[in-house]
Amino acid sequence: MTTAVVVGSGPNGLAAALVLADAGVRVRVIEAADTLGGGTRSAELTLPGLVHDVCAAIHPLAIATRFSKAFDLAEHGLSWVEPQVQYSHPLDHGRGAAAYRSVEETGRDLGGRDGRTWTRVFGSLNDRFDTIADEFLQPVLHIPRHPLHLGRFGLYAGQPASLLARRWHEDEARALLAGLAAHAFRPLDALASSAIGVALGTAAHRYGWGAAVGGSAAISTAMIAAAKQRGVLFETGHTVTSLEELGPADLVMLDTAPGAAADIIGDRLPRHTARAYRTYRHGPGAFKVDFAVEGGVPWTHEPSRHAGTVHVGGTFEEIASAEASVARGRMPDRPFVLAAQQYLADPSRSADGVHPFYTYAHVPAGYTGDATEAIVAQIERFAPGFRDRIRSTAVCSTTEMSRKNANYVGGDIVSGSNHPLQLVFRPRVTLHPYATGVDGVFICSAATPPGAGAHGMSGYWAAQAALRKVTAAK
Repeated sequence: MTTAVVVGSGPNGLAAALVLADAGVRVRVIEAADTLGGGTRSAELTLPGLVHDVCAAIHPLAIATRFSKAFDLAEHGLSWVEPQVQYSHPLDHGRGAAAYRSVEETGRDLGGRDGRTWTRVFGSLNDRFDTIADEFLQPVLHIPRHPLHLGRFGLYAGQPASLLARRWHEDEARALLAGLAAHAFRPLDALASSAIGVALGTAAHRYGWGAAVGGSAAISTAMIAAAKQRGVLFETGHTVTSLEELGPADLVMLDTAPGAAADIIGDRLPRHTARAYRTYRHGPGAFKVDFAVEGGVPWTHEPSRHAGTVHVGGTFEEIASAEASVARGRMPDRPFVLAAQQYLADPSRSADGVHPFYTYAHVPAGYTGDATEAIVAQIERFAPGFRDRIRSTAVCSTTEMSRKNANYVGGDIVSGSNHPLQLVFRPRVTLHPYATGVDGVFICSAATPPGAGAHGMSGYWAAQAALRKVTAAK
C-alpha cells in the first residue's frame, strides 16, 4: 500500500491527507502544535464561554469548491451561517455602506449611479461565479475551461483598485471597494490589486460570507473526523526538522512555509528550488486583538451593527494611504482594521450578553510595536463608547502570531506577498508549483496556488499532483 506523511495540520494539510486517504493511501499527519487545525482553531481567548477564532474567521471561498463538493463535511458536523449584512464599511458621522447577499439590494442601498454601477459590475460576475471561482481556485497557469467567464473577471481583477474605484463617485461605494481590496495586503494602486477584492465581493453575493457554527475549529474538526474515518493517523507536539525523522514513506506533503520546507528537505533540495524557497517573499503582518464586548459594538452606522465583517479605516484615500505605508514598512497612525462579529449569525459564541469581537490591523512585516491602542482608536472613531464596553482583551502580536503558527512568517497570515509575479508563480517559477524537485516530496501550504483561505484547495491540488506521481510510477 502507498504510504504518505503530511507535515502540518492546517486546512491544506488536512485536505491533502483526506484526498490521499480517500484514494487508498495510508496517511499519517504530524503537527508541531499540541492541537490540530492550523489556521482553523478556536478558543476561549478572553472570558469563559466566549468562542474566538484564533486566526481564520470568515470563509467566503470555502463553501463551494471542488474540495467541499468532494467531501460531505456536513456529515461530520460542519454547518454554515451568514449574517444579515455580509460586510460593511462605516464612515464618519454615521455614514457608511453595506453589502447584502443580493446584488440588487446592495445597489439600492448605495443608490443613484453608484448603486447602478455596483449592480452592473458585480451582477455581471455573480451568475458566472461558480465557473469563475473554479478557475482561480487552482494554479493560474492552466488551460481555462471557461475562458470567456474568466476573461470577464479579469477585466476588473487585473486593474489597480485605485483605477477600478474611479467607476464610483461617492465615498460610500468607493470605501466599500477599498475594504475588499485591502484583503490583499497590497498598495491599492498596484497592478491587479483589485483581484482579491473583486473575488471576495462577488462571493458575498453568490455564496455569502459564511461563518462556521461553533467557530472555525468546526472546519478542521469535521475534516479530521472524515480523515480518521478513512484511517488517517494523527500525531501532535512534534516539530519536524528533517525528512529523515519521518521514516519510510512514498509521499511527503509539506504544509509549511517555503523556507521551512527548504530546511526540512535540506541538501536533497535542488539548488534552484532551495534558492526560490529561501527568497520567497512574505507580505505584511497582522496584529490581532480579540475583545470581549458587553452588548456588542455601538457602531454609529446602523447596518454595521448587523454585519458579520466590518472594514474599518475610513475613506478609500485613507485606506490607500495606510496600505501604502505598511508596504513601505511604516506603521500608519490609522491602520486598516478588519473586524468580525461572527456571533451575530452564531449566538453560541457569546455568553451572558458579552460577545467575542475579532479584529486585526495591517502592520509592517515583523512589526515589534503594540498596535492595540491604534485598533481601539479606529473602532472608537466609528463606534463611540466602544472602550467602555470592553470587558477583556487578548493580544497576538506578529511575533506571537509566527510563534503559534510557523507558517505566518513575520505575522504574514496570507502566506506570501501578493505581488503580481508571485500571484502567478508561487512558491517559485515553475509549471509544477507543488513539486519540490525531490521525488515524492510536495509542498501543499497556502504558499502554493491558489493561496490563502480555509478552502483547502492548495492541499487538494497538491494531493492530486502526488496521486498522479503514484499512478505514473505503477
